[in-house]
Amino acid sequence: MASQARELADKSIAPPGRRNLIINGAMQMAQRGTSETSTAISNYLVDRFRSTNSATRSLTYSQESDAPDGFANSLKIKVASTFTTGATDLLGIGQLFEGQNLQHLKKGTSGALPVTLSFYVKSNLTGNVVVELLDRDSAFRHIEALVNISSANTWEYKTVTFAGDTLGALDDDNASSFDFHIYFGAGSNFTSGTLATSWASYVDGNRAVGLSLNSNNFGSSTDNFISITGVQLEVGTVATEFENRSYGEELQFCQRYFYKTLSTLYGADYGSNSFTRTEFPVEMRAFPTITGTNNKTVISTYHNTQRIQFYLSGNASALTAGATADAEL
Repeated sequence: MASQARELADKSIAPPGRRNLIINGAMQMAQRGTSETSTAISNYLVDRFRSTNSATRSLTYSQESDAPDGFANSLKIKVASTFTTGATDLLGIGQLFEGQNLQHLKKGTSGALPVTLSFYVKSNLTGNVVVELLDRDSAFRHIEALVNISSANTWEYKTVTFAGDTLGALDDDNASSFDFHIYFGAGSNFTSGTLATSWASYVDGNRAVGLSLNSNNFGSSTDNFISITGVQLEVGTVATEFENRSYGEELQFCQRYFYKTLSTLYGADYGSNSFTRTEFPVEMRAFPTITGTNNKTVISTYHNTQRIQFYLSGNASALTAGATADAEL
């Protein structure tokens, strides 16, 4: 009888455990809010998912309850103001990874492992979107695949497998080393070459060749949208069932990158002034950028990867809108 390890190897399925490399793949966490219209080049709404919007098109990002069976939420991207796709447009959504979390992919070695991306997608449009993996480290390599949305306004399950990359090891640190993206709009700067269906040195023109969602004119109507959920990236050549983690565990994974305190942080007297201090629930990825609103002057701010502390003028001061700590990649 073959061993369990042999059976798993034969099926190219990762063993049970932390299979999904994606954080918040079920779109449960939205610490920043549940809806925002933005023209930002890169923008976060649901935790860990970052937009690509190179030409600053006006899009609305929202956490929705519309989802396929087995899921409660999705991320919806909708056109807020119509536009014609321009040469420099690249519209998408994706997630960035720390290199130290991906060493087991063996990238840059002869034993580099394949990975499989799976997700649910829904749009009022039909046609091809593009999925991409991108190595941001010194090798700066990428690989793409076309995924077809065949039925409008219907949740569809999609999977695509990418070969392992034997060139370009990922840095073993907490910096941005690796991305995945789903592109639903792209201009000629990104569609003029040949789609990189195998790992290759990065070329702009090869990123989104063959993208055809609504004839590659996502911005043609404010009715146009695309929604995704159930995003999973795992080692192997087979898409396994989505790895459900508890709400609390998923929230802590997200809080390594972004943390929002309670609505009001009350101060304690410190001589003629006061201070307020908050410990993060988990150590953050790096020294975060802190924002806070208060009813007294901030004399100084101290923070590290484990806590925030504000020193405020006057007694019993408070941060009336709380504070946020951002350590996103």
